[in-house]
Amino acid sequence: QVQLVESGGGLVQAGGSLRVSCAASGRSFIWYNIGWFRQAPGKEREFAGAIGLSGTSTYYADSVKGRFTISRDNAKNTVYLQMNSLKPEDTAVYYCAARPGGGTLRTDPDQYDYWGQGTQVTVSS
Repeated sequence: QVQLVESGGGLVQAGGSLRVSCAASGRSFIWYNIGWFRQAPGKEREFAGAIGLSGTSTYYADSVKGRFTISRDNAKNTVYLQMNSLKPEDTAVYYCAARPGGGTLRTDPDQYDYWGQGTQVTVSS
């Protein structure tokens, strides 16, 4: 089992950057793929990107590709979401989620077993 805690959200102007973190507890962190999802008010939870066990494999939604970068530091049990060139439509609560066992990076939130509480990211125009 793994517990996830997001941090680093906040308010930023359009065009700016922000990095959010996902800190995990548990010695088995290295065996989990990590996904980032976001949910805006009145909308369904949306896949943003994911990273594999070693950090060499990543996959992004078209809406964030080229602007967002996911990385992980397994020694620190932490995954990062670097967000650049932010747009007002990026405003949402951002969640990290863990799926055990590696393999194909999943975009369906139902494929992830563990979730953090979320961190609010607000992009002003």
